[in-house]
Amino acid sequence: MTASARAKSRSAARLAAVQALYQQEMERTPLPTLLHEFHHHRLGATIEGAEYVDAEVDFFDDVVAGVDARKEELDGLIAAKLAKNWSLERLDRPMKAILRAGAYELAARIDVPTGSVISEYVDVAHAFYDKREAAFVNGLLDAIAKQVRKSV
Repeated sequence: MTASARAKSRSAARLAAVQALYQQEMERTPLPTLLHEFHHHRLGATIEGAEYVDAEVDFFDDVVAGVDARKEELDGLIAAKLAKNWSLERLDRPMKAILRAGAYELAARIDVPTGSVISEYVDVAHAFYDKREAAFVNGLLDAIAKQVRKSV
């Protein structure tokens, strides 16, 4: 797989992971059921005329399962970086899914460069939100990176 193909595959895995985490929060889908559904019906599929890029399945699984396993820790990292008058509960579900996935990668996937993680989740934010929210994702993940990746 070329570097470009791998980057596209990882980008697709991140977007799918955010969608899966959102679905899990909305429907309380158990993790094994959620992963099975995405493996067999979403990743690389054509849905409503849109063809999805093949996602790196192992990377997708790691992000989704990692967020599921470390949600309390990740929520603590996110909440600590929010403005004083904000709480995690005030964030809508897609935003929480984006921030949790990004925070997980920053904390657990030191093999992925900080700048790549942040820019990828800013791109994911653009799929759901306008520039203001994407800038919010950028700033919050940058603050988390400075905490969890001491050399940043």
